[in-house]
Formats: sequence, C-alpha cells, structure tokens
Amino acid sequence: MRVLVVGSGGREHCLAWKLSQSPLVKKIYCAPGNGGTATIAQNIGIGADDIDALVDFAVKEKIDLTVAGPEAPLVAGIVDKFEAKGLKIFGPAKDLALLEGSKIFAKETMKKFNIPTADFKIFDDAGEAKAYIREKGAPIVVKADGLAAGKGVIVCASIEEAEEAVEAMLVKKQFGAAGEKVIVEDCLEGEEASILIFTDGETIVPLVSSQDHKRVFDNDKGPNTGGMGAYAPAPIVSDELFGKVNSKVCVALIEGLKKEGKTYKGMLYVGLMIKGGEPYVLEFNVRFGDPETQAILPKLKSDLADVMLKTANNDLKNVSLDWDERYCVCVVVASGGYPASYEKGKVITGLERIENIKDVYVFHAGTKLDTEFVTSGGRVLGVVGLGDTIEEAQTKAYSAIKNISFEKMHYRKDIGSKALKFLNEKVK
Repeated sequence: MRVLVVGSGGREHCLAWKLSQSPLVKKIYCAPGNGGTATIAQNIGIGADDIDALVDFAVKEKIDLTVAGPEAPLVAGIVDKFEAKGLKIFGPAKDLALLEGSKIFAKETMKKFNIPTADFKIFDDAGEAKAYIREKGAPIVVKADGLAAGKGVIVCASIEEAEEAVEAMLVKKQFGAAGEKVIVEDCLEGEEASILIFTDGETIVPLVSSQDHKRVFDNDKGPNTGGMGAYAPAPIVSDELFGKVNSKVCVALIEGLKKEGKTYKGMLYVGLMIKGGEPYVLEFNVRFGDPETQAILPKLKSDLADVMLKTANNDLKNVSLDWDERYCVCVVVASGGYPASYEKGKVITGLERIENIKDVYVFHAGTKLDTEFVTSGGRVLGVVGLGDTIEEAQTKAYSAIKNISFEKMHYRKDIGSKALKFLNEKVK
C-alpha cells in the first residue's frame, strides 16, 4: 500500500511512524512533513491546505490511502474531493467536519441529540452578548464559532474579561471570519480528558483515554497552547465513565446522524470535562488530537493501516484493538516565547543520544532537516516515555529530554503529575 499523510506536526510524524510498522504499507509520503518524517517517509513540497495539488499527487502516484492529519483540510472538504476521484481517504466529509469547523454547529448538534454539554447561547451582536454575560456572571466561557488555531476559546474569570473577549471577536474582528458569531457558555469546572474513536458510521471502536495539558506553564498557568503534553490512559476515566461516554456521547451522535441519513467516518475526538463522575462534552474534533496521538499510538499493538483502511471501507464491524497495558507520557518541547512570538532556525542537539533508549520515542513537530535538525515552529518535539506506572513513564520522558538542547527551549515539568495525584488520592 502507498500511503499519503497530510500535515507537518508531531501528530503526523507519529501517524507516519505507526503506519510504517504495518506489513501492508510499502511507501509513505508526507505533505509537507517535517524533519522527523523525512527520516521514515518521503516529504513532498505540497501544503496541507493545497487540496487540488494533493488530489493530483495522489492520482499520479496511485496512493492507496490518504490520512488527513490537521483539521483545516478536513473542514475545507479534502475528503469529498478525494472520494470524487475514487481515492481512499481517512476522515469525515465536509458537512460533518463542521463538528470541529463550527462550534455553533457542534453545540446545536449536541443539544439536538441530548448529548451532555454546558448550557450556551449564540450571539452576533456584541451588546446582546455583553448583557447576557452581565446577567450570568463569571466565570464564563466565550468561544469564536470557527477555526482559530486553538486560540478561539477564552475562559473568563471576570465579567470584564468576558466583555473584552466579545469585543475582540465581534467588534475588533481579531479572529476574522471565525469570530463573526460567538458562543457564550457556562464554565464547567472539573478535570479534562479526551476519548478518541474510530467509526465507519455504524461501528464504534474506541481508543484508550488520554489527557492533554493546554496551558504553557506548570500547574496550568499562562496562556492556552496547542498542547504541552499528554498521557494515556487517563486514570480519571474509569470503566464506568468510559461506558457513559460511549452511550451518552459517541453512540448518541453516530446513531443520531445516521437517522438523518448522514454517515460519520474517520476519527472522532471527544474533549470532555469530568464533573462529579459525569462526562460533559467541551468540544468535538474530527481528527486525531495533538499531542494525545503521541501518547496513544505508542501503546497500540494493532495494525493502524489496516484499521484506517477498514474505516474508509465501512468495514469496522469485526475490529478490536490490542493495547500495550503500560502508561505513556508525552512531553512537548517548545520554542521560547511560544504560544506568542518565537524565533526559528535554532540548531537542535542531542537527539542521537536518545535514539536507542528502550521505551523512549521522539516525535518531531516544528523541525526541519537540513544538514542538521533545526527548529521551525512553536512546538518543536514530543518526547515520549512508556512505563509500568505513570511515574516510570514520566521519568523516562524527562530523563530523555535532559539530552536535548536548543536555544531558549521550554517545556512543562509536570506532565503526568495530575494522574499521579489522582491515583495517590484514590489509594487514600
């Protein structure tokens, strides 16, 4: 099988790495890829958003399966364009990629199918939104409707902060078209977790749970980022809770869509807030999470290429996934200054020192390979450790990071600590 992976981040390096282990896969291309993918696949100079060029490439090179990593091409309709040419692609069609492309569509879908989520109201008028905020009080959440590179959700501790968020979106147009409408919703407090599922529109095959860390600094301080690390599984997601998410969220959504004559195919990411043992949906994503993927796929023993192909072929009914029982911790190493401005082109040293360390993996995100690896993005590397306990996995990842160096590099020191705290309290 010839496979094309679309995207350039840590998720895409991890996907290519896992796909390369399949006996079904003979050749992998990454568009555009990064320094890490260049070591296991052939990078091609086509951007993830250049859908027509990607279609032409897939036709010319007889690609058997395409995997769209990031959300933007999915929301732009890459699946529809590939399928129109008879090409196999893993992901949902454009009309259902709106579950991520429009937060309003997602919230209204949840409401329609009785999926538990925070109460909300939709506004396109700043005055009306501010009046509602004053009526509700704080904390409160303001969300831009469209894709905003992970920066369109603002959790506001005060009424003033919420009014400023509305002003930024609806009046100053800081988010462009993504902020033409906003959602103001109740602030749910609890602990976050993520559950990802493969689905072909009929069968649901869940992956292990995980937990992302969005804030840039330790103890969840500082601005939101694309994700500073993750671990899997998330101990807070008990078997009972997993069952509730499956029935109240995943089955409710997939069955509800099916009754409307819509087939959701591909990966569905369910972002959850766990409050009082009950799951509430914060968001849907229509693709693998980043960095959750880097904490989940090292645990997967099953053939990823086979599962993806069966998803695309509506043939998941007899699939069950085989997992490594150990914990996995992924720590993101970022450029200094991220998620605000940062410098690129910093030489990365020490990667060769951790190449052969057992149960440690490095997935490249913002890197380029010239004669040596250099930084080219905000999130630079994902360093992963596997261990029998969260503590062991955490120690492996952080010990490996000590070998790596580039100017102004930054990473959180507490990825996995929430899981440790939860497990320790459970023992008491």
